[in-house]
Amino acid sequence: MTRSQPGTAARVLEIQDLPAEVARDARLLGLDLGTKTIGVAVSDVSRSIATPVETIKRSKFTADIQPILKTIQELGVGAIVLGLPVNMDGSEGPRAQSTRAFARNLSQHTDLPMVFWDERLSTAAVERHLIEADASRKRRGEVVDRMAAAYILQGALDRLKGLKTLS
Repeated sequence: MTRSQPGTAARVLEIQDLPAEVARDARLLGLDLGTKTIGVAVSDVSRSIATPVETIKRSKFTADIQPILKTIQELGVGAIVLGLPVNMDGSEGPRAQSTRAFARNLSQHTDLPMVFWDERLSTAAVERHLIEADASRKRRGEVVDRMAAAYILQGALDRLKGLKTLS
């Protein structure tokens, strides 16, 4: 297993290549990058369940990544799954380019491999779920970003589990 050094270009992998690059008991970190906040979620060590962790209020990049790097270190994270906001027609707009730029900048601070995961409608699905659960508007605002990160990460975990059954 080779690792790039921090400061090199982001090592972005396809989801099917991730298991070969990550230690068996390493967790995955999921990020939902918004313009005002970053939702953070983490998997269990068996990579079955994604759990919302926190919502980071965005300010400057260096400040934004400090809690992310702390979570990576404390929880034994082996890879990062970034929600990629693809347009409904499959094209990439300014928000997707911003996410790719975030990954490049983050790679200056960690050597972990990264995977982009299509996040279309993730926030809408989480909002719908919270409304069905009768969560107040205030409560939805407090948890939606970290729950969207968990939704994104769970999609990637489910795909990884599906890949195992195919081999």
